[in-house]
Amino acid sequence: MGVQLTHGYGMTEVPMITMGSPDDTPAQLAETEGRPPEGMEIRITDEEGKPLPYGTDGEVRLRGEAVCRGYLNPAASDTAFDAEGFLITGDVGHLRPSGHLVLTGRLKDIIIRKGENISAKEIEDLLARHPGIGDAAVIGLPDEERGERVCAVVEQPAGAAPLSLPELTAYLRGEGLSVHKLPEQLEVVDALPRNEALRKVLKYRLRERFAGRS
Repeated sequence: MGVQLTHGYGMTEVPMITMGSPDDTPAQLAETEGRPPEGMEIRITDEEGKPLPYGTDGEVRLRGEAVCRGYLNPAASDTAFDAEGFLITGDVGHLRPSGHLVLTGRLKDIIIRKGENISAKEIEDLLARHPGIGDAAVIGLPDEERGERVCAVVEQPAGAAPLSLPELTAYLRGEGLSVHKLPEQLEVVDALPRNEALRKVLKYRLRERFAGRS
């Protein structure tokens, strides 16, 4: 239609956090969520709330006029904001020197295996390219030796050859995934459980279902 498509990042508490621009490069449009508008502060922090440098993944925190003032429940407000008034989003990402924000996952989607943080989204993005996988969800399951183990739960399209764990890990290694991030468990399901409103995958149901397997 002769127009440039852009996208942005927001949430109920902050309607506009970042927005792409028609002046962004194709790579910036494809790989980032855009830049924040004037008056919106984005801080990337470690677990203790200390700011992290450009290019380093951490928790996304927000402060500005567009951020809600709090919740009706004062206790919820106390835990939602840090001491400097930044909203704690629970999203994980990093800032580029250009000011563009890159989201890489959710804190709850971080799997801690032998002390190493593993992004479920990173693995899911690679699995999405596999021709024998229709959709995938990566979860962390309790493990006595590792703390958590990485489990890939996948849907396969009709007619696809059955997928094995060795085939899956070989594919991921070929895509450049580090060895310590490879799934140790594969589960194939007819359909991933989703909510009705937004069709988001209900990972807690997958954890409940597969936690006892190894």
